Amino acid sequence: MRIALESRGEVGWLRNWLTPIAALAVALATGGLIVALLGKSPVVAFKVYLRDPLTDPWALQEVLLKATPLSLIAIGLVFCFRANRWNIGAEGQMLVGAICGGGVALLFLGQSGFHILPLMLLAGMGGGLAYAAIPAWLRVRYGISEILTSLMLVYVAELLLDYLVRGPWRDPKGFNFPQTPSFSESALLSPFFEGGRLHAGALIAVLAIVLATLVFRRTLFGFAINTLGEAPRAANFAGFSQKRITFLVFAISGALAGLAGVIEAAGQVGQLRPGFGLGLGFTAIIVAFLGRLSPIGAALSAVVIAVLLIGAESAQVVMKLPFDLTRFFMGLLLICVLAGEALNRYRLVIRRD
Repeated sequence: MRIALESRGEVGWLRNWLTPIAALAVALATGGLIVALLGKSPVVAFKVYLRDPLTDPWALQEVLLKATPLSLIAIGLVFCFRANRWNIGAEGQMLVGAICGGGVALLFLGQSGFHILPLMLLAGMGGGLAYAAIPAWLRVRYGISEILTSLMLVYVAELLLDYLVRGPWRDPKGFNFPQTPSFSESALLSPFFEGGRLHAGALIAVLAIVLATLVFRRTLFGFAINTLGEAPRAANFAGFSQKRITFLVFAISGALAGLAGVIEAAGQVGQLRPGFGLGLGFTAIIVAFLGRLSPIGAALSAVVIAVLLIGAESAQVVMKLPFDLTRFFMGLLLICVLAGEALNRYRLVIRRD
């Protein structure tokens, strides 16, 4: 006797959309149980984690700020994952994009001009694109797993950033802290209104969502990506080049990750320093899958994850809960989403051989 997976065949759209909601509900219930075992009230925890970030005006801005880079990176990952190409190194591509964009800001340090910020954004996209092209080239040229190469390149990017902020780019007036000088006013994304923190990066994320949705729904390239991911042999018969699509999806993913890095540097931080944007690239993997590899779904799940992250910061103060509990919950959520996807497409059957 053995347990096997049997295909369910065609799955309805309602079941497809209810699956991630059910996964989120299971993860929340399990998280509530863990909170109860820690001697805290799950009801209070849900209030701090979920309700407060959406009802407090300041916290709501922070949610949107956190969701902006998450959604940009996740949309880029959607391109790769739909093509069955596993870009696990978006964190490194984000850091390289921030380094390139930050380099432009430091080049024009003390100067003003409307051209500085666009140059930063373009440099960030180019840096992320170039860094993502490395695992793509290794995949198509030598057949090396992009999972390993993209992941290992994250640590290279982290060390490069650490070297720059401790060495040639260190702020001479920074009291020996490992950080660059603060960017000029022209190199910053200004808030929409005085006293606020929400900036134009959110509009860039919305534009990326719209464009990505149009690509997948209205273009031959989007159809080619889906075909390669779901039926590689059919993609070959249709004349779609696997090598070309691999390069393109990695290029788009890296460019969006690099763009997110620049937005994070020019928006919230205003300089480069170690630990910059820590974990955004890896968290975006959860965002992409929770959004069912859809640009719109990724944007919505980015908001959900951002709510949890902002709520976690409040829970540390209000309930004395460790921030690592949120990291545990993120991993649990990913497991629930993947398990839900598997059970959505397959059913468990017991076979007697």
